[in-house]
Amino acid sequence: MRGRRTLRARVAGRTRTLLALGLGLAVIASLVAMSAAGAVAQDANESVSEEAYVEPAPEPGDPYFEARADDGTWVSYENPRDEYRSPYLGDGSGKICVTLVNENGDPVIGESVPDTKVTIPTGGATTWHSEADPITVKFPMNDHYNFPLDGDQFGTSPDVAQGDGYMDSHCYEFHGNPEDATISYGEAQISGQYADRIEVAGYIQQTPAGDGWDTDIDPVAAAEPYEEAGGGWTYDAAENSTHGQAVVVLQLDAPADERPESSNTSDTADNESTEQPTGSNESTGGDGSESDGGDEMPGFGVLAAGVALSIAVLARTRG
Repeated sequence: MRGRRTLRARVAGRTRTLLALGLGLAVIASLVAMSAAGAVAQDANESVSEEAYVEPAPEPGDPYFEARADDGTWVSYENPRDEYRSPYLGDGSGKICVTLVNENGDPVIGESVPDTKVTIPTGGATTWHSEADPITVKFPMNDHYNFPLDGDQFGTSPDVAQGDGYMDSHCYEFHGNPEDATISYGEAQISGQYADRIEVAGYIQQTPAGDGWDTDIDPVAAAEPYEEAGGGWTYDAAENSTHGQAVVVLQLDAPADERPESSNTSDTADNESTEQPTGSNESTGGDGSESDGGDEMPGFGVLAAGVALSIAVLARTRG
């Protein structure tokens, strides 16, 4: 009987050992997969040909702030490309914009694609506008325009009526068209030195009946092919639809081996107010030397802990 109990104990011990080993291997495999996924995501986020252009929307008192509704339903910013028809024939107004984003979908101004431009043909209803026959946007925008981005067309924030509080679009506005006029625009044409690095993601067109532009959308995800977007709109004063907007969404797509390493510009800007004083070891090792943590694959600290736990379980079951 004693021999049988000893045999059973040995079998049970081996079973527990195998179970613990299997659990440990499963934990290790899971952590390795998570670490690899994190590394891929990190590489993807850093692999952009141009860093995001961060331009806070003008606030009351700023030169380019125009007006906002008392009930908080809309906000308007001054636009150097905003013109009024003469003679003024009605309340038909609207704008056509260009939004350029990098590979991650962040707004940029085209510093990585100099001597390149996008041209958008327009119909007769806007030919009176000095810069809308056709509309041409040259990159980089800060080299050619005093106010590169004048529209906050996308995003949401509880602090602003429309958008997320950061400028993201280069727009041409026109006012004074007849209230039954039809505004039309053609397909965007990219030309110049780096034309092959810009993709037309699509078009977003809205002709809201008094409700304003819907900013709670992702420009790349919401962009549609030209034929589906509409290519223009017709005003209808009876339906309180005397305003329309269209945004041409462009996205950078430079070869991966020609994209510079990320400089983490946005992170630097966010941390300027919390910069550590000289001599602080907050970002260094305990001895004050610089850390090499940025070169390590993320997640290996957790992985080591998982391995140690598995070894401890094995040791306990064997004992």
